[in-house]
Amino acid sequence: MTHARNRRTRPFVLAGSGVALAAALALGAPLAASAHVTVSSEGAVAGSYDLLTFSFSHGCDGSPTTALEITIPEGVGAAHPTAQVGWDIEIAHDETDGLPSAVTFTADEPVADELRAAVQLQVQFSADVEGDIAFPVEQVCADGSVSWSELAEEGQDPHELDAPAPVVTVAAASAGDDAHAAHGEASTEASTEASADADPAAPWGIALGGAGLLLGAAALGTSIVALRRR
Repeated sequence: MTHARNRRTRPFVLAGSGVALAAALALGAPLAASAHVTVSSEGAVAGSYDLLTFSFSHGCDGSPTTALEITIPEGVGAAHPTAQVGWDIEIAHDETDGLPSAVTFTADEPVADELRAAVQLQVQFSADVEGDIAFPVEQVCADGSVSWSELAEEGQDPHELDAPAPVVTVAAASAGDDAHAAHGEASTEASTEASADADPAAPWGIALGGAGLLLGAAALGTSIVALRRR
């Protein structure tokens, strides 16, 4: 009886194991596909500063990560990496215009595969830049490297790329901000003009009025003294 029960139960156990394995593979595939070097933005706007966070949670085919080299694209006029414990930072500059061309974060200790790590970089976008701006990243590992630099073509899904470059979407400067700034300038100019057009004789009128009050007070005092003598 016991053996018969085990024989009946075993097919269901095998079937359950097969379902669990299929589910693990189905879930593991998207996780492996999403294992990229990513970038997050606090709100990129043309002509302003933004703090970018580059993060990763994997190595190079299991090899620990030793460095991240971030290429600074055109349209970025300044780049200031955040000093972080556990990372050495090196900034390269373009020989022509002196602008930063790359920032390399080198780990004091290799970051093991499956551990998440992140580095930060403050950048200033040019006033005329707008749209998607790619920041190619070279992930250097103890054994090998991965170049996250692929760009999606028009109409192509970026998730189809094997090694997509981190991309930041930069918004155009708000027209409302420009109007507000212009209004502020106009108000300042109006205040300045109002001060310039003020009657220059006004201070003299105040001075004369004060002198008249003093003379009146003196005359009143003289009258009181004369009455007392009488």
